[in-house]
Amino acid sequence: MKSRSLRLFAVAALLSAFAAAQDIASFEKRITVKKLPNGLTVLICERPEAPVFSFYTHVDAGSAQDPQNKTGLAHMFEHMAFKGTDTIGTRDYAAEKAALAKVEQAYAAYIRERDNPSGRDETKLKALEKSWKDDVKAADQYVKLNEFTEIVERNGGEDLNASTNVDETNYFYSLPANRLELWAYLESARFTHPVMRQFYDERNVVIEERRMSVDSNPIGRLIEQFTTAAFQAHEYHRPTIGWMSDLNSFSATDAINFFNQYYIPSNMVVTVVGDIKASEAMPIIEKYFGRIPSHEKPDERTTTEPLQNAERRVVLHEMAQPIYVEGYHRPDYRSPDDAVYDAIADLMSEGRTSRLYRALVRDQKIASNSAGFTGLPGNKYPHLFAFYAVPLPGHKTGEMEQAIQAEIARIKNEDITDDELKMIKTRSKANLIRSLGNNSGLAFELGLYQARYDDWRELFRQVDRIDKITKTDIRRVANGTFVASNRTVGIIETAAPEPAQAGKSSPGGAQ
Repeated sequence: MKSRSLRLFAVAALLSAFAAAQDIASFEKRITVKKLPNGLTVLICERPEAPVFSFYTHVDAGSAQDPQNKTGLAHMFEHMAFKGTDTIGTRDYAAEKAALAKVEQAYAAYIRERDNPSGRDETKLKALEKSWKDDVKAADQYVKLNEFTEIVERNGGEDLNASTNVDETNYFYSLPANRLELWAYLESARFTHPVMRQFYDERNVVIEERRMSVDSNPIGRLIEQFTTAAFQAHEYHRPTIGWMSDLNSFSATDAINFFNQYYIPSNMVVTVVGDIKASEAMPIIEKYFGRIPSHEKPDERTTTEPLQNAERRVVLHEMAQPIYVEGYHRPDYRSPDDAVYDAIADLMSEGRTSRLYRALVRDQKIASNSAGFTGLPGNKYPHLFAFYAVPLPGHKTGEMEQAIQAEIARIKNEDITDDELKMIKTRSKANLIRSLGNNSGLAFELGLYQARYDDWRELFRQVDRIDKITKTDIRRVANGTFVASNRTVGIIETAAPEPAQAGKSSPGGAQ
């Protein structure tokens, strides 16, 4: 124990030395925050280590904001944001605009007939479908494929990407420092003049994504059904990718309506980190991003999930690897106990010394992997703290459940050790330092905390909150959260192979 204590002391001392340059005071000297007249928040962090910069655009709208019967729209618009503007990606925008309007008229007529509650006329439906697809081809002749992406890459852009989750949508890439104004023009233009070109082709891409990630993926199916069982009222029961019927129905008009409602300056934070001076960069950013039109912020209220008072179970029988998942409802990220949940996740899951790894993988040798984590499916609203385990061959999901429950009982009934508590606090500092190690990571973290708390300093205060956690806090939160009536369970059981039919060869057999 003496040598372990010395190692902990050495790690803590090393982290303290690094943290001296990573505290709030040092960042305050380099960070400038300004809210533009239209409501958009800009955060600039000067970091002249290399002649490059990274940015992060945070839009406070995710799949929880998808309209009823139009799930997947938030994710769909993320795809469309790369299609260009009225000046990028088009050969003749005036003609293209008229052609896209015809597409929408034709699609609306097709959908009305397809979904006619009195019964559809199949001959008429085929004619309307042909008319719509002909109009799509006519509009496509004006498209310059991938022009937005090509401009970015031609000017040294890297890591061009975006992501949508239940809580928000994010856009990001990196460029040489001397391309700041080009970036400001490009990034603001796609939120000032978006064009829904090639919408239905891109919708087919998203449909294929759903088939691959959910419909043809046993784990994807499990997580989707597990989540919808856990959240029966709150919007977290909606899959970010969208339900298939909605993907086959919503229109480009629906997408632009979603954009107009949620992509407003007061719903956006733009963070820029790198070799730039705020005094020079801010006027450029104001010039371009200040043009984004503003209107009243949308209603942010969501349906409150009723208190769960009985365990729920989802069991899938699949020709696949078995897996066990269980989740417990917990408060949102603003909870005074948020840091305690993070500490429990660290205790149970961080590395090979974590409790679940040691118990299920190393000691009992019944699982190939096991962990616990918070933030499922998001954390902006009340969500789940989840545990999972993947059994080794010869072991059952029931063993995973019993072993996880035994580890949960330990943290409910016994104080964690001094060493465990010390390592939780040390790792929180180390993880913070790692997250700030490059421009893109720093831009993401600063932008997220600025958006969530209206103050980037909360990124550092979160570590301080973990540092104040006690053993009593961990037992109190565990006992209040990890109870049977608050639990949802998801299981994949390996189904027996279907017997080969007489006269037919089995898959992969001789032909």
